Amino acid sequence: MSSAVPPSGAEERAASTGLGELISGVTRDLSALFREEVELAKAELTESAKQAGKGAGMFGGAAVAGLLALLFLSITVWWALGYLIGNAWSALVVTVVYAIVAAVLFARGRSNLKTVRGAPRTVDSLKKIPDTLKPGGTR
Repeated sequence: MSSAVPPSGAEERAASTGLGELISGVTRDLSALFREEVELAKAELTESAKQAGKGAGMFGGAAVAGLLALLFLSITVWWALGYLIGNAWSALVVTVVYAIVAAVLFARGRSNLKTVRGAPRTVDSLKKIPDTLKPGGTR
């Protein structure tokens, strides 16, 4: 007893179509798939960039407002110290405090930047792609 399953439409088409035509169809489908994926990625990245731009604008506004608040706080401290030790000396004290804060932030920022390594794993995997695409390459 043979349970012969009738061939499906895809099997009949594969049996009657030449290899070159099949490869051409696969290539065309892959090309369309890649184009669609690139378009999707563009759309997603455009939307993300818009949101990031709005967020960056808000951060910029917050930075300006914070800077103004710091400026007026500094003037207030200068003025208050002026009653205790004189205006010139109080200005010097405020300046020295800011210079110390700036030096500490600079040193910490420089040490943090020295530890940045980039994306070594991504670079390594990208270097392997051409070998993978070669016939007989590692997969």
